[in-house]
Amino acid sequence: MPARTPDAEPLLTPAEVATMFRVDSKTLTRWARAGKLTTIRTPGGHRRYREAEVRGLLTSGTQQRREA
Repeated sequence: MPARTPDAEPLLTPAEVATMFRVDSKTLTRWARAGKLTTIRTPGGHRRYREAEVRGLLTSGTQQRREA
């Protein structure tokens, strides 16, 4: 279940995002370094990803595969 911050959008854990994309969590780290995904750090230093951004990437990737 996505984590919720008081006044912000839902956040996803690396494991949740990796499952959605069917990739390893290290791939997400590489994508974040390359600027493909925005990483948010929790106060404890854990990475989180914005749900809306992740779903947008999933949608755009699906559309690109259909056009190819």
